[in-house]
Amino acid sequence: MAKLRQKNPRAVRQAEEVRGLEHLHMDVAVNFSQGTLLSPHLHNVCAEAVDAIFTRQEDVRFWLEQGVDSSVFETLPKASEQAELPHCGQVGDRGKPCVCRYGLSLAWYPCMLKYCHSRDRPTPYKCGIRSCQKSYSFDFYVPQRQLCLWDEDPPG
Repeated sequence: MAKLRQKNPRAVRQAEEVRGLEHLHMDVAVNFSQGTLLSPHLHNVCAEAVDAIFTRQEDVRFWLEQGVDSSVFETLPKASEQAELPHCGQVGDRGKPCVCRYGLSLAWYPCMLKYCHSRDRPTPYKCGIRSCQKSYSFDFYVPQRQLCLWDEDPPG
C-alpha cells in the first residue's frame, strides 16, 4: 500500500467501511519513566502522562516474551473488583476511585487494498486503497476521580 498515492490528498474523505466500536479494558499500569523500554516514541506520544500509562494483560505478556523486565508493570485491581466501582462520570467526590473511560475514533484510515474488475482483464487488479472507520473505548482504574476529569458523561 505504500506505493499507492492519493490523487487528491487534501480531499475530505468518507470511510467505505465502518468497523464499529472496540471496547478495551486496560488493567495494567506501566511505569512511565521506564516506558522507553517498550517504545522510544512513548514519551512523545504520551507527553501528558505524569506517572503511568495503561495497557492490557495480553500486551504485557508480549513484552515479557520480548525480554522486558516485569518491574515496569503494575497490575491494577482485578476486573471483578473494578466492576463494583462506578464510572468516573457518576462520581461526585474527586478523591474517590473510579473507572475512567476514554474514547477515540479514527474517522478515516487506509485499511486494505481495493481491487477493481475490468472487461479488458481476466483477473481483478489493484486500483486503490479501501478506507475504514474504527472507534475505541478504553476503561481503566484511577485511584482518584480528579485524574479523570474529561469523563463527565455517564457510560452509554
